[in-house]
Amino acid sequence: MDPCPFVRLMVESLALKLPSPTKPAPVSGVHPSTTPCFCKIRIKTFPSHTALLPLSSSNSNSAPDSTTSSPAFHLDSAALRRLSGKPLTLTVSVYNGRMGRTCGVRSAKLLGRVVVTVDLLTAVSRSNTFHNGWLKLGKNDKPAQLHLLVRSEPDPRFVFQFGGEPECSPVVFQIQGNISQPVFSCKFCADRNYRSRSLPSSSTNNPSRWRRSFSGDRERQGRDRKGWMIMIHDLSGSPVAAASMITPFVPSPGSDRVSRSNPGAWLILRPNGASVSSWKPWGRLEAWRERGPVDGLGYKVELFSDNGPANVIPIAQGTVSVKKGGQFCIDYKVMKDSGLGSRLPGEGFVMGSTLDGEGKVSKPVVQVGAQHVTCMSDAALFIALSAAIDLSMDACMLFSHKLRKELCHDEQDSFS
Repeated sequence: MDPCPFVRLMVESLALKLPSPTKPAPVSGVHPSTTPCFCKIRIKTFPSHTALLPLSSSNSNSAPDSTTSSPAFHLDSAALRRLSGKPLTLTVSVYNGRMGRTCGVRSAKLLGRVVVTVDLLTAVSRSNTFHNGWLKLGKNDKPAQLHLLVRSEPDPRFVFQFGGEPECSPVVFQIQGNISQPVFSCKFCADRNYRSRSLPSSSTNNPSRWRRSFSGDRERQGRDRKGWMIMIHDLSGSPVAAASMITPFVPSPGSDRVSRSNPGAWLILRPNGASVSSWKPWGRLEAWRERGPVDGLGYKVELFSDNGPANVIPIAQGTVSVKKGGQFCIDYKVMKDSGLGSRLPGEGFVMGSTLDGEGKVSKPVVQVGAQHVTCMSDAALFIALSAAIDLSMDACMLFSHKLRKELCHDEQDSFS
């Protein structure tokens, strides 16, 4: 099946040029050039984005030296159908002052708004630029000016959905519109004797060797969650990817939570060549329970080079609400802007997966950028990663709470 059409709508090269003050600022006032400026970007029916605005001192109409970007708007197939033939109105509101509210009152002052019309008629098939340059904020003799680049890019994605919770060994379907087709099957195992009963091994690529590289001797008897593994099979029954818990999830001393200083970890593996008895690591996921005002699942994802665990590149990190759930996402642009870097080919969206809150029935929906899938085995790696982050929500449950029965049983059969 072909990927689903998606479009990324981006607002980039943001910068603000303020007029020079004609008179000194009053004692009680502050000129905007000495305080933060930011903008809110809105499209009707989509969540708004907020971005800081660097100030430009350029007196010319050329592009400023210092610019920033906002998070992209992601338009899926349903949104594109809904908006077919209907131009979008993108509104950028510019504020001077600090974000948020003080005592319930917004502390920032509105400097002005600009509007850009976006016509997505050809956005699915080719890149488009809707505006690139300066726009005036207001109708004063010397108004402030906002620089922005508004453009779109086709961003086709493969969409998958688990037919059930990952711990229930479900079938995974590929979704395209109203059509769903089974493409993978999952096999989950919760085996406490996981050191001796693991993935198939070989003399050169034994997963237990990767475990020893990371976990050391951190296991604790009793209060731990370990030995979880999920294997992804293609329709012929051949294993094409796996997620194996390499570091147990254990509570930090004196508490009942997995801490950031002592996270649990998963290894994402792919077959090493044609042999189903030999595996090599593709990536690693760490997860823990965050403390603070938002009770969240913290995570970090690293990608391996061909040299194995000696050379890893962090590609994603973040926090998802334990109560509400959210979106686990790997985005090339976010990685590049945050300094994480990437060893994945191409740019743009890499992978996203839905995460339901703790205790809720979870059937993750997984999106994978088409440029990162050369064969279905590539997609299987992201399916395994999605299963691992979903299972981490349970693995990081407070140890004062009891796990569901599917996560506690010991399989009597090993993977082979």
